[in-house]
Amino acid sequence: MKPVGIGIIGCGNISAAYLKAAQGFPVLDIRALADQRLDAAKTRGAEFGIPAVTVDELLADPSIEIVLNLTIPAAHVEVGLQILAAGKHAYGEKPLGIRFRDATRLVEEAERRGLRVGSAPDTFLGGAHQAARRFVDEGHLGQPVGGSAVFMCPGHERWHPDPDFYYKPGGGPMLDMGPYYITDLVNLLGPVARVAGLSPEPRRQRPIGSEPRRGQMIDVEVPTHVAGALQFTNGAVVTVAMSFDVAGHKHLPLEIYGTEGSLTVPDPNHFGGEPLFLRKGGEWEPVAVTEPFADGNYRSIGLADMAAAIRQNRAHRASGALALHVLEVMEAFGRSAETGRFIEIETRPERPAPLREHPALGHQMEEALS
Repeated sequence: MKPVGIGIIGCGNISAAYLKAAQGFPVLDIRALADQRLDAAKTRGAEFGIPAVTVDELLADPSIEIVLNLTIPAAHVEVGLQILAAGKHAYGEKPLGIRFRDATRLVEEAERRGLRVGSAPDTFLGGAHQAARRFVDEGHLGQPVGGSAVFMCPGHERWHPDPDFYYKPGGGPMLDMGPYYITDLVNLLGPVARVAGLSPEPRRQRPIGSEPRRGQMIDVEVPTHVAGALQFTNGAVVTVAMSFDVAGHKHLPLEIYGTEGSLTVPDPNHFGGEPLFLRKGGEWEPVAVTEPFADGNYRSIGLADMAAAIRQNRAHRASGALALHVLEVMEAFGRSAETGRFIEIETRPERPAPLREHPALGHQMEEALS
């Protein structure tokens, strides 16, 4: 398969994870790096042996077919539209945008131009989550009836050197961590039909606990504890809690309940782990993970699948439609909390196809990550 030329805009912390993982996917040919701060692109480029250029130069490069957008969430839509205007496919970090209506423009513009949009998270393509998907599809749970999705911690200002953006529009636990959980739930159960949400008033300021700004105060502009429920089109009801205000807890990240048993799903922020199944009247047993991409950090697999899909003229899995649906669901929590009503979800993406084989992607990840 002919490799696909890739350019990257945004050379912050997450770019290193993408560049390292991309080495294991022969379909990805990283051609250039760009950043508003050219020095950042040069530093990252020197680390990986990739040319650093300006954003305009990258967008004008005819050898680049997909641009990976690793800018901050507030810039995802604006930069995505620039990528599409340059005639290139766009793949971005999560979330697709910080407002559903703006992200809708991005997806509609791609459709108008005959281009593709893709978006993280792609962790649902990891072996553990694909094994859980297979287990659900095979009917072992019976009819899905419910579940739970939980991410709760004291907040990222404990460790992040510059944590302000987590507490501004585009941040908060729902938009920061919610994409991993809700995307995996759609992978397992299909699209969401309606949302109910609640959120207490957040603390308006929080102290930074990490260096070099220890003791400085952050202004909080977003909800920091969000709870509620999702009702899926298949009827299942899943409770959700996303928080930066909890000292600790003992909940598992994801659980799915059916008429014939219960399934625990590993942390959706990672690709691997061990799903466990409890048959009604039985004992907890591990679910065999025979799917690929079960050990390691593969934070380019969604991009690689999109590149392969372009060459094979098929749908890619970490799609703009999926990411737009997840964003609509996340935004609905806030709308529900404000209005005291259920929020009906309008988008209905196709459930991503399972990823059980990977000959088109290639598999050199063990060497790349060793």
